[in-house]
Amino acid sequence: MNVHDTTSDAVLTRIRSRPADRRRILFTGATIVTMDPRLGVIDRGDLLVEGDSITAVGADLGAADADARADTVVVDATGTILTPGFVDTHRHAWQTQLRRIMPDVDDLGAYVATTLAGYATVYRPEDMYTGTRLAALTAIDSGITTMLDFSHNSRTREHSDAAIQALLGTGIRGVHASMGPHFGAWDRQWPGDLTRLKDRYFTGDDQLLTLRLAALATDEIAGPELAYGSGLARIARDLGVGVSVDAVFGTASSEAVLRWAGAGLLGPDVTLIHATGLTTAAWRAMGDTGTTVSLAPTSDAQIGLETAIPAVDEALSAGIRPGLSIDVEVALAGDMFTQMRALHTIQRMRAVNAVHGTDRQPSRITTHDVLDFATLQGARTNGLAGITGSLTPGKKADLLVIGAEDLNNMPLNDPIGTVVLGTDARNICAVLINGEPRKWDGQVLDVDLPALRTEVCASRSYVLNAPAA
Repeated sequence: MNVHDTTSDAVLTRIRSRPADRRRILFTGATIVTMDPRLGVIDRGDLLVEGDSITAVGADLGAADADARADTVVVDATGTILTPGFVDTHRHAWQTQLRRIMPDVDDLGAYVATTLAGYATVYRPEDMYTGTRLAALTAIDSGITTMLDFSHNSRTREHSDAAIQALLGTGIRGVHASMGPHFGAWDRQWPGDLTRLKDRYFTGDDQLLTLRLAALATDEIAGPELAYGSGLARIARDLGVGVSVDAVFGTASSEAVLRWAGAGLLGPDVTLIHATGLTTAAWRAMGDTGTTVSLAPTSDAQIGLETAIPAVDEALSAGIRPGLSIDVEVALAGDMFTQMRALHTIQRMRAVNAVHGTDRQPSRITTHDVLDFATLQGARTNGLAGITGSLTPGKKADLLVIGAEDLNNMPLNDPIGTVVLGTDARNICAVLINGEPRKWDGQVLDVDLPALRTEVCASRSYVLNAPAA
C-alpha cells in the first residue's frame, strides 16, 4: 500500500466529509481476492464503493467512470490485497475481559465449572457491555467484519440490552444470538424476551445487526430448558429468525440431530456448532437438510471437545462447506488467521497420516478452502450470504485492505496463500464495514484506548472478586 496516499488522514477526512449515503470510494491498482467463484482473483484491479455497497469490481474502473471521478475519493491501493472481511460464526463475546485466564484449560468440564458456573453468575449488564464491546473492537482490528455473538449469559433483559448496545456502538456487522445462562440466578425472561428484542432492535431489513435464537444441543450440561427442540424451533419460526445450536458433539448430539431431522427441525436457517464426534447418520441428516455448520478449530483441538478433531472432512463429505468461529477467548486466540491456519494444518496432517505407507494420495484442503470458510461460507452460515462474504457487486462493502509489501508479506507470489499463511492484524491497513471506515492507517477508529483499558480492567476486577451467585 502507498501509505502516504492510501491511508493518510487526508484521505480519511475526504471520505468522512461526505454524507455516508453519497460517498463514492474507488480503490485502484490492488490485487483483489473477491471470493466470488465467478470473479476469482483480479490482478491490479479496481473496486468501487458507493454508499454502503460494492457497485463495481474490475480493471481500470476509473477510466470507465471519468465523469463521476471528480466526486469520487480515489484510493491508490497499489501494493495491497483487497479481500472480504472475515465472518466469525460463533463467539461468546461477554467473556472477553477474562481473556486467556485459563490458557491451558484441561477440558470442557473445567471450562464450564470455572466460567459458566463461576464467573458468569456475577456478571452485571455493564460487564456484558464491556466484554462484548472489547470483543467486537478486537474483531474489527483483526479483520473480522461480521461477528455472531452467542450471548449465553442473558440473566435479565438489561443484560441482553447491554450486549446489543455494545455491538451497535462499535459498528460491526453483528449477529446477536440470545440464550439464557447455564447456571446461577436469572430472571427466566428468555426465550420470551426475544419478541421484545426483535421489536426494539431488529425491525429493519437493511441494518447492521440481526437476531438469532441460541440453544444447546442436549440437556446434559444445563438441563432441558436450554436444549433445542420443537418448542424453541417454533419460537424461532414465529419470529422469523435463525437458530444457532452450541455443544453439538458425541453420541447424545448425534441422536438429537436424528430426532430434529425426523421432526423437520433442521434446515439452512439452523447452525450446528462444533459437530465433533458425530455419527455418519447424523452427518447424512445434516447434509440432506442443508443444515449449516460452524467449526471452532482451536477450541475443538485445544479444549479437547469429544474427538478433539475439527470435523472438516466429515462436513465436506456430507456436502457442507462450514463456517469458522473463535468460541472462547478465556482459553483461545481471538483472530481468524489462527482459525484458518489451525484448520489448514490439522486437516492436511490427518490427510497425509491416513495414507502414510500406502500408494493412495492424500485428500487435502487448500488455502482457498479455508479462506472460503472464513468469508463466504461464514456469511452463509450466519444467514447473510446475500449481504457479505465476497467482493461481489451488489453486496455490502465489508472489506479489508491488506499490506502485501509489508516485511512479512513481500514479495507477493500467491495472494490467497499470503492472506491465509502470512498475514496478521498488523498488515490490515483498513477495514470497511457497510462502506464505513472502521480501521484506517492500521488503527481502529473512534476508540479512546486509555478509557477502554480502564473500563476493561475495572470490569475484570469486579468479576474476579465478586462472590459467585
